[in-house]
Amino acid sequence: MRTGVVVAARPGVEDLAVRAEELGLHSFWVNDTPMVHGDPFVALSLCAQATRRIRLGIGVTSPALRSAPAAASAFASLNALAPGRIICGIGTGNTARRTLGMPPTTAAALETFTAALQDLCAGHPTAYREGDRVRDIRFLHTGAHVNTADPIEFVVAALGPQAAAVAGRRGTGLISFGLLDPAAWHQLHDARRQAAPSTPRARTHSYVVTALHLLHDNEDSDSDAARDATGHLVLSLLDFAADTPAVAEQLGPDERAAVRELLARRHTTATAPDRYTKLYPNYLGRIAPQDRDLVLPSLMHTLALVGTREDVRTRITALEQAGIDELLIQPVTDPPTEMARLAELLT
Repeated sequence: MRTGVVVAARPGVEDLAVRAEELGLHSFWVNDTPMVHGDPFVALSLCAQATRRIRLGIGVTSPALRSAPAAASAFASLNALAPGRIICGIGTGNTARRTLGMPPTTAAALETFTAALQDLCAGHPTAYREGDRVRDIRFLHTGAHVNTADPIEFVVAALGPQAAAVAGRRGTGLISFGLLDPAAWHQLHDARRQAAPSTPRARTHSYVVTALHLLHDNEDSDSDAARDATGHLVLSLLDFAADTPAVAEQLGPDERAAVRELLARRHTTATAPDRYTKLYPNYLGRIAPQDRDLVLPSLMHTLALVGTREDVRTRITALEQAGIDELLIQPVTDPPTEMARLAELLT
């Protein structure tokens, strides 16, 4: 299985990209969460100039964040800096929108946006709508300005069949966050396959985003080190559940108790209009030591890869058999070391 890394966009991120390339990782991604992290296109521009081989991805942008013309210009500009190495991840904006206190967009808007980006980034015209007005648009600046000749890889973020069906109809790959259940991946791939046209487009790829912690000899699977390496994923789910009572209701009693405790620690409630300003600071960043108790083993082992080398490789093999092409980790405690462990794990 191929490997890659996802990090927050920030100054100096290009140094991590260079290290990832040196380690032989296949791809390097940054998040598009405007009010939490830095700008992903600025970050990947620096990475494009500092690297030569590694693929560079945005994971993921959304029609609720950017217009199709602006997003297409950004991706085609990146493609001019790193020809043929760009991956465009697109989603409904579940996280990026909630950090603004807004709901994600719809699957229909996701599909329209994806189609427009595919057309524009390939140098084709597309229909662009604002309200009742629809106009055909295309790049009026080409050549040295943007690159529409080299292909951009498109992937749709999916946790359920609706987004997977969009990926099928648009001929894109899939990316999912913390989804380590092979059965769930079989369902996503089935939904994509059923929605795909009878004549398939080019081969697509599937990516899963998680965290990795290999246990040392005699280390407990819920040690402080394991919680620190995976806690950002667990806290992201608890944040989401605290922000969305319907999600919290689907959790078990221990997990619901953790959500209530998180709300209490953040001095907010599940219905407070400004709760997003209390829940999402440091989103996907290294957790504070005082929050380690919220990193429940049940959630840690659901969302992340924690175990001995043999245990983790067994889980990765099951994911590969379910159709996953690339394992992406989000390192937060010591990114260079965590990237090196990932590279060593699968060699």
